[in-house]
Amino acid sequence: MLARIISLVMGYAFGLFQTGFFYGKLHGIDIRQKGSGNIGTTNSLRVLGKKAAAIVLAGDAGKTVLAMILAHLIFGPFNPGIDRVLMLYAGLGATLGHNFPFYMHFKGGKGIAVLAGIYLSFGITDSWVPFCIGFVLFFSIFFAIHYVSVASLSVSVLFFVVIVVMERIGKIVVDPGIPVIELYVLAAMIMIMAIVRHAENIKRLMAGNERKTYLSKKQENAEK
Repeated sequence: MLARIISLVMGYAFGLFQTGFFYGKLHGIDIRQKGSGNIGTTNSLRVLGKKAAAIVLAGDAGKTVLAMILAHLIFGPFNPGIDRVLMLYAGLGATLGHNFPFYMHFKGGKGIAVLAGIYLSFGITDSWVPFCIGFVLFFSIFFAIHYVSVASLSVSVLFFVVIVVMERIGKIVVDPGIPVIELYVLAAMIMIMAIVRHAENIKRLMAGNERKTYLSKKQENAEK
């Protein structure tokens, strides 16, 4: 139990590093006061440009990878049967820290760049297939309809499916003494948080007024 708590808290601590906020501050901008007010990759793209978006994505995914791989390195050798469970606790913690940073009055990002980091972490330790599927799914949807929210929600649901399938086919091994439902619940919590954080996007999609996102003004003008 102690390893679970430490992994969760460690993940939360890493998740508190808000790349978009700090990058904006370095350029004299409080991104919370611009665009949608979100501190994540999409708003960074709209407010600060493609370079900023790439840095924010890399930073937020990277902090998650660091948290999860650190949990793997610290606890894995002593808890091989629950190593992946502990990694998911760290990933959940990073999601909580990113989405609900205490020093920002618990108003953070939506956790999709963090989810990318979770995919990456399991790519490093288990298989790159889920990451590649998620990558293709996200950008196929994005370039087809230009709704980041739809692409984000799709890879969030895919993540839960991936964890279940990987466990069932033996790519993720959990000690027989540990209820496998714990692994599923952690994955479900990460998925549900992404859906909840996109509640307003879902409402706008249903109302038909969700904003589209483009990588360039030229592309945006061509679509109009």
